[in-house]
Amino acid sequence: MESHLSVAVQVQYMRPRQLEDAMRRFPVVYVPFGLIEWHGRHLPLGNDALKAHAILVKCAEQFGGVVYPPIYFPHARYVRGSEALHPEEDAWKVAMLTALFQRIKAMGARVIIGVSGHNVAQQIAWINQALAPVVADRTMAGIGLWEVTLSRSGSDAQAKRHGESGTDHAAKWETSNMMFFYPQLVDMAELGTGPLAPDMKPPDGIGGLDPREHASAQVGQRNAELAAAAIGRKARELLESLPDTERSFKLRSVSPEYWWCI
Repeated sequence: MESHLSVAVQVQYMRPRQLEDAMRRFPVVYVPFGLIEWHGRHLPLGNDALKAHAILVKCAEQFGGVVYPPIYFPHARYVRGSEALHPEEDAWKVAMLTALFQRIKAMGARVIIGVSGHNVAQQIAWINQALAPVVADRTMAGIGLWEVTLSRSGSDAQAKRHGESGTDHAAKWETSNMMFFYPQLVDMAELGTGPLAPDMKPPDGIGGLDPREHASAQVGQRNAELAAAAIGRKARELLESLPDTERSFKLRSVSPEYWWCI
């Protein structure tokens, strides 16, 4: 189902030697997050993680590193359209992610970048909380981001001003991303021809510019390119922020004597 996404940087498709070689060249693991959620009648329910994963594959193709499979991870209980906070849920979710990140560290990675395509602050907070004990010894670095956090700020502020990088909910940006990466999963006819309900309201549940007028594969491609490049530069920056002795792949080899699974 994947459109023009290289399998050569996706962990689940790699053979042991390929994984080891990739990590020796650039010991970075990108972890995409999302959830199963309504994204209009025209987009797949897994949009958020699919989007993040695809952007990270493009990033790894350009900069190096490897991409973990998409993780579908709810951010909070959803009650009548509002996000409810439940500290007990936060604790076990952070613990699960910390365990995952510890396993990735034990695999020899020096940088972990967790990227959520679900643009809610709580999910990013969990990723960063989970990373904190993993990077505390300064033998590796990590960060949690939205897919456009970097391409809409800092050195890429020009892209924001020119309107080339952005996000929304099932509107211009997310529809464009899917048109570029997974055109076979998009059915614009499902939206009909009438006016759409504004501000995420039923029956459409779309937040942003009308995708029938503003979305295109070209818009999605540019948005993805900017996001992938910004994340890749951040990965390089994080690796270079480590002491010289901590910037290389730490495992003797990817073989049963030294490593079995994540």
